[in-house]
Amino acid sequence: MYLPSSNGLPINLLSACFNNTSATYKYYWFLSILQSVEKGNIKIPKKDLFARMMSNAWYTVNYFHISFGKQDRLQRAIEIIKNFEPLTIDDKRDKILNHLINTKNKNSLDQLKYFNNQVPHWFLSPWFPQLNRNDIYIASQGFKNKCLYSLNDDSIEINEEWLKYLNQNVKVLKDFCFWNLVIFLQAKNPSVPDIPNKLIKPAL
Repeated sequence: MYLPSSNGLPINLLSACFNNTSATYKYYWFLSILQSVEKGNIKIPKKDLFARMMSNAWYTVNYFHISFGKQDRLQRAIEIIKNFEPLTIDDKRDKILNHLINTKNKNSLDQLKYFNNQVPHWFLSPWFPQLNRNDIYIASQGFKNKCLYSLNDDSIEINEEWLKYLNQNVKVLKDFCFWNLVIFLQAKNPSVPDIPNKLIKPAL
């Protein structure tokens, strides 16, 4: 499955974000960005995105116990947070999201903050190869190389040049995330059938 093309945007660099992926972070991070953009958000608090990552994976981890792999911290963080928050394994995604955005529990906050050191800047690495964390933050500020977003301490800001593309292709981009996520998880869970139907809680 390929990303939709676009004149003037480096779609090849967005696609490259998912090369050599060893954990689920990138899929859930991009999916969370798409969900936020759908709601009209351009400047998005990182904490909201980390909470979205958790809420999107909550059902898969807690209900079906799908393995994300030994080195995947997202699964581990969800399992830890479940012990400190009054949330059930089958709570609706919006309830989990809102609760985690507003949590004051230090243990939960520590799990959310962990991803700030791993996900936001490394996702931009195709735009800034060989740069370190600090340099990527600086380079992103002026949307250098037409990067997808700029990085601030507590938030990201979507590059306006990408907004039309993201909004027009949001369904295909989500499908791209889920398609790649299914391939990744199936490799980690070879004996588990029907992985696609274990990613999203069915509407009742």
